[in-house]
Parts: sequence; structure tokens; C-alpha cells
Amino acid sequence: MRTRRSATAAVTAVAGLTAGLLLGACSTPGPSDDGGDGTTGPRPTAYASTSAGPTQTAPPPPTSATTPTKAPTTSTPAPSETKPAPDPASIAALIANRYDPGDLRLGGERGSTSAYRQYFVTYESNGLRISGRVNIPRGKGPFPAVVLAHGYVDPAVYTNGETMLRERDRLARQGYVTLHIDYRNHAQSDKDPRNDANLRAGYTVDAINAGLALKKASYVDPDRVALIGRSMGGGVVYNVLVVRPGLFRAAVAYAPVSSDTVDNFDKWVRRETSRAGAARAVIGRLGTPEANPAAWAATSPRTYFGRITEPLLIHHGTADEDCPIAWSRESVAALRAKGKSVELDVYPGGRHTLTSPQWDTSIRRTEAFLAKHLT
Repeated sequence: MRTRRSATAAVTAVAGLTAGLLLGACSTPGPSDDGGDGTTGPRPTAYASTSAGPTQTAPPPPTSATTPTKAPTTSTPAPSETKPAPDPASIAALIANRYDPGDLRLGGERGSTSAYRQYFVTYESNGLRISGRVNIPRGKGPFPAVVLAHGYVDPAVYTNGETMLRERDRLARQGYVTLHIDYRNHAQSDKDPRNDANLRAGYTVDAINAGLALKKASYVDPDRVALIGRSMGGGVVYNVLVVRPGLFRAAVAYAPVSSDTVDNFDKWVRRETSRAGAARAVIGRLGTPEANPAAWAATSPRTYFGRITEPLLIHHGTADEDCPIAWSRESVAALRAKGKSVELDVYPGGRHTLTSPQWDTSIRRTEAFLAKHLT
């Protein structure tokens, strides 16, 4: 077991220095998301936000009791001690962040069916405009709802709502409002040039604001909102659950990345020559995982699994070529060690993107899980 695995105790010290912790993930291509029809696309990874830590003012020095003869004087308070702000790639920064969602704004209608209407949609995410697609069931609402966090697709080629088509269609036909978010730097969303350097923490911010915005929509039942993420989006699920427990009623992760940031960093950033600049930038701030395991643990949701309050369902194939199933087994073990409600459904021979009949089984299990926890 690597040195960083034993860094949990050291994280307490880091928390004292950074006033809490926040997460991120690797900043390169990672496991592939599906192209909506079960085909394999590019690869995923992880998450962005900055927030200053709280300040503390030291009390004035105590007045001496041995000098009663002198007239009282006005004491000068000691200068303020400002704790360093948590690193923007940390879970503490995400926790400290103030979330400010705008309303969902429906745009053009396209792709509607007899079961639901589909719209281009935008919402505000801490000052950025984020695009997406929303399916609204026909009939009388309000409806339960799901935020969909997609896996990695190169932002340079990604187009609005191009992934997770199967889940969106199926769940909308079952009476769920489905909001598929594009994330910052994707499609018609605003740009955030710091996002990769912050281990893509901004994706977590966008998912949290999507949930808050959905709850304000008149056609959504605010007490029945869930989160589903695939691949890199599974990492977003882990982040959201530890950063804002109670925001969603339940969550589902398909073939998620590791809940330990170092696994993702090592696989998709550190050894990729094309990502040498990103690796240097992150290591320049945090140090290497070997030299500073506590700082890296501070970016990992696994370190904060004790904060989670929602039930979680994970789907993972044994032949996943991008995200090893061992990652999900480790995450499940860490969650259960904290007494959390988690289920792991394993698909023998299943690849990173499940195909029929395994995907059909997985979506039925997802529907049953949502029905159980969103009632």
C-alpha cells in the first residue's frame, strides 16, 4: 500500500492549516464516456473553485495585575492572523465555496418525443454560464429529477448534450426531469482557464449549482432530486456527496474514476508527455504525492467519506479498460468503513461502457434504486 494510503492522519494537520479541504482530480484525458449509443469515445478525469479561508483575530495580551498604580491605558490589539486559503484543488476549498446558482433558462426545443420535451438550457454557476440539455416529461408535474454528470470528452470537440443519451431518454420516459450538464469549458458554457490547474474542481461546482437550480424549477419536486455520473462524472459524484451532503437524495456512479486523486493523476497526467505542463503545475503547488501525501489526500473525496449522508449505487464491469474495478472496490470498502450506504453491482466481462444486455440490467437497477430513495 502506498505512502499516501497512510496519510489520513496527516490530513488533520493539513485541515488545520487550510481550514478544511476540497477535492480535485487528474487534469488530463481519462476514461472514455459513451457516445450515447454504447460506443466508446475519448477518456475522463476530474474537477474548480477558489475561496479564502476564515480569518482569526488574536485576543489582546492579558493586562498585568502587578501594576495597579498606573492609570489605565488603551491596549493595542495584536495584528490579525490570517490562515492561508485552502488550495483551490482541495476539498476544503469546495466546502468553503459559496454556491450561487441562477434559474434554469430554457432555450430552443429539439429532440422532443411523445414522452417528453427536450430543450437547450443554461444556468449560472458562480458567475459562469453553463449550458446543457433538459428533458421534461409531458404531463402534470412537479416531477422527480436527476442531474447527469458526463465523463471525459475533449472539450475542444465536445458538443452540447452529446453524451449519456441512453440514460436521459430512459429516465425521462419514466417520469424524471433529466438535466445533462456540459460543464465549464464545454459546448456553449463559459470558459474557466484555471480549471485544469485546479484539478477540474469546477466541474463539481457546476454539478452542485445544477442541483440547486433544478430545485427552483416549477416543474421539479425539490425533495426528489438525484445525481448520476459516468466515469469522470463518477468522480464528480464522489466530490458532490462529500462537499454538499444533503443536496441530493441519492446518487449513482457508472464506472467511476478513483476516489483517490493520486490514482487518477498517475494514470492520466503524470506519465503522459503531452500533459507534462499540467503535471509540473500541480506538483509545483502540492509537491509530489510521495513527498507530500497529506496535501494530495486533501484533494481526494475518499478522505472525506465520513461527510456523506446519501445512499450510493455503483455499477462497474470487471473488464473495464479505463477505470479498474479495483478502484470501485476500494471506494466501497472505504465507504463501508465509515458506515455509509453503498451498493456495488458488478458486471462480469463488462467494459468501461456497458452494452446490452448489461446496460439494460444496470438501468433497471438504477430505476429501482431511485424509486426506493426518491419516494
